[in-house]
Amino acid sequence: MGIIIVENSLRTPGLLSAAKRPKEISEVVEFVRQKLGFDPDAEQELVLRGGRRGIVLCTRQWGKSTVMAAKAVHRAHTAPRSLILVMAPCGRQSGEFLRKAEAFVSRLGIKARGDGVNDISIVFPNGSRIVGLPENEAKVRGFSNVSLLLIDEASRVKDESYRAMRPTLALGNGDLWLMSTPNGRRGFFYEEWAHGGPAWERIRVAAPDCPRIKPEFLAEEQAREGDKWFRQEYLCEFVEREGAVFSQESIDAAMQDFEPLDL
Repeated sequence: MGIIIVENSLRTPGLLSAAKRPKEISEVVEFVRQKLGFDPDAEQELVLRGGRRGIVLCTRQWGKSTVMAAKAVHRAHTAPRSLILVMAPCGRQSGEFLRKAEAFVSRLGIKARGDGVNDISIVFPNGSRIVGLPENEAKVRGFSNVSLLLIDEASRVKDESYRAMRPTLALGNGDLWLMSTPNGRRGFFYEEWAHGGPAWERIRVAAPDCPRIKPEFLAEEQAREGDKWFRQEYLCEFVEREGAVFSQESIDAAMQDFEPLDL
């Protein structure tokens, strides 16, 4: 699988735009439009059609949770007895994701109900489940044969939790998608985006490219919050954390291997 980066406002040579993707409506996109009543934009279509490994680096209020909820419902509805896990930094965020999924499930004529085991869950008539999890390593180790693992606000999830979740994909060779705004040049989300290699499909969408976010609002936010915060939250840049003594580039350079001196 190649690397696909959707990036319009921060153009860089070699990036592949959404316009260069196939124009045909795939089965999942057609399902989402016709069955779920959700009309995705071009970049959201890329997420829906995405393969085994994907990273969504996006602006605030782009709709990442909504499109991922649609992706999860499609998988659960069309692949019987599949298990979809959604992890977020806290139970409230997982619950909000499941509420969006429930709204889609109701459009299928299915009454959303829990699985009777997990507090934040939806069980489907075909035996599939969507389960929302808070970031708690002790509570995620019991799952296996996961078909689709989604990690929301991944830049705020601990590395230990990420490592604990990945083995759940082993038996079913499941799909893994990370989605978040940036949070400094640290952690697994940054490392997978910057150094994870060609296995990942990378989709980046900044606020100026989202037609649902007005330019006047962005100008107000930039003036109010400052350039550094604005670049992180709306332009999807991995900026250095406030108060950092050394830049990430300096730390990386210090960790390089050098030939020993011939004394």
